[in-house]
Amino acid sequence: MPRTERFAVSHACQTDAMTVTFATSARSSVGLEWELMLADRTTGDLVGRAPEILPELEQSTELERFTVTGELLTNTIEVTSGIGDTVASAVDDIGDAIAQVRALTSPREIELLCAGSHPFAQWYDQHVTDKTRYHKLIERTQWWGRNMMIWGIHVHVGVEDVRKVFPIIGALSTYLPHLQALSASSPFWAGERTGYASNRALVFQQLPTAGLPWPLMDWAQYESYLDDMVRTGVMEDATEVRWDIRPAPRWGTIEVRACDGMSTLPELAAVAALVQVLVEHFSRELDEGRELRALQPWFARENKWRAARYGTAARVVVDPEGTQRPVAEHLRETIEMLAPVAEDLHCARELAGVNRILDEGGSSTRQLLVADASDGDLREVVHHLIREFRGGPTLRDHLRDLAMNGDSAGTP
Repeated sequence: MPRTERFAVSHACQTDAMTVTFATSARSSVGLEWELMLADRTTGDLVGRAPEILPELEQSTELERFTVTGELLTNTIEVTSGIGDTVASAVDDIGDAIAQVRALTSPREIELLCAGSHPFAQWYDQHVTDKTRYHKLIERTQWWGRNMMIWGIHVHVGVEDVRKVFPIIGALSTYLPHLQALSASSPFWAGERTGYASNRALVFQQLPTAGLPWPLMDWAQYESYLDDMVRTGVMEDATEVRWDIRPAPRWGTIEVRACDGMSTLPELAAVAALVQVLVEHFSRELDEGRELRALQPWFARENKWRAARYGTAARVVVDPEGTQRPVAEHLRETIEMLAPVAEDLHCARELAGVNRILDEGGSSTRQLLVADASDGDLREVVHHLIREFRGGPTLRDHLRDLAMNGDSAGTP
């Protein structure tokens, strides 16, 4: 989440271990981060030209709510929203940021696209951004680090009480396969058809401190974990915790990082709305004195693999008793259950986009269809992603179409 001044007040949970402040944030506020690829307009291959355009972008957007920054590889830029009261306002920021980026990339014949992976690019053709933290990461992680040709989204949701953070993270872990399945968009890797809907999910967890969150009970245990990791040289600070769901102490948020990069803006909005309503739902349960249930770690690990492998066709474990359900069916029931919360948060129509993904197929499904129709030509898949990103509806267009068609909030 950008702009530190917006989460200015902080407090800390004191323990015998290191003290980590958790900033005060507005309950269920939303911030979004979207990692985008830069590709050659003709060939569709990645181009490492972010350093060429970022200085001008950073200067021209200095006073905006959104930010545009570099990432690990020079073929990537990240657009980040301001803090939104609603998903729609955060997505509006993202749309404005993309317009600014495109004003510089289009004249250079650079196209934008997003998915969890690039269908055919090779790691050895990519360049690391010239920053100390990135060079240290590559030095430590070697081959796996150099293979991090991955793109994702991060969804931040504000939590007003530090005591809620780890109970909510535990409960959210039950829904990680749902989020991973909805966003799955990396069926190809370095020119190979992987057989996975989200190959990114399994690649990313190879980094130190990445993967599923440890099942911690409270903030004191988190501080103790950080103390252990810093003392032993595993990490320097909390920013190097790369869990699929993590606390973001600097912003006072829970950050969901499990998702592949979304290929269109309405799909980004749909997943963001699902994260927001889940966090608010669990927060309300805590307010009522109810205990939040979390899956056993072995179930969470199995669910992650199943969602990566099968996407929205996965069958996942949905409770500690081991009940298994089709993830798409359980998602539809969850959306119906959360409808009142979505209405309260003014994101019902954005949340309806989840049903649209389930009905029409997510990005991994669409990419496979394009590949099959073009006899496996992955350049056609890249141009499909470019067209989808450029020509897909904005969120405003998407919601306007829903209203014109007379759709209800819960139906796509």
